[in-house]
Amino acid sequence: MADAGPPLERLTRRLSECPSEFLAEPLEQGVGEVDVAAVVGDLLAALGGEPLDAARAQRLLGTGGAARRNRLGLVLVSAWLLHDECFRGRGLGAAAEEFLAAGLAAPARAVRFSEFVSDADRREELARLALRALGLAPEGETPAQAVDRLAALDSVETARTAAQSKAHAQRLRSVMDAMRKKAAEEAAARVCRE
Repeated sequence: MADAGPPLERLTRRLSECPSEFLAEPLEQGVGEVDVAAVVGDLLAALGGEPLDAARAQRLLGTGGAARRNRLGLVLVSAWLLHDECFRGRGLGAAAEEFLAAGLAAPARAVRFSEFVSDADRREELARLALRALGLAPEGETPAQAVDRLAALDSVETARTAAQSKAHAQRLRSVMDAMRKKAAEEAAARVCRE
């Protein structure tokens, strides 16, 4: 069962106030502005976690790929969120590290990281994802309510459903085009017989 967490409004407001430094380009191979591993290391220290060693930093940063920069941007925004004092002194360092290292890949593939600051639904989604990863439910919600609300906001599921709908619409267009072509051919054949 999830422990009681902070009020959701506190977290969404914090995200809406995310400083521009956390929205800057992650530093990679001398390009960018923000050292993601250093930011996460500071966060883990504030949450009472273990110092970030090289192997764990590499896991956090991940490997290359098109979605990597967006995921690293989302790690920065999430680090800002988790640095709130309501998370300190609760022994959440390991859970926070796991969330930042492994819990953001799917949302980062579905949504541009800056939308988790600029869009109200995405702010709520990120706050709820973080709370779930930390084993917390928003203040005033049962764990079941928290799960249901997160499911309603799930950008990954929304993107999957949109892709399925697009594929279905394309199949439907193909079938309709084939039916029109066949009807035209049959009409032309009838005209030729008459």
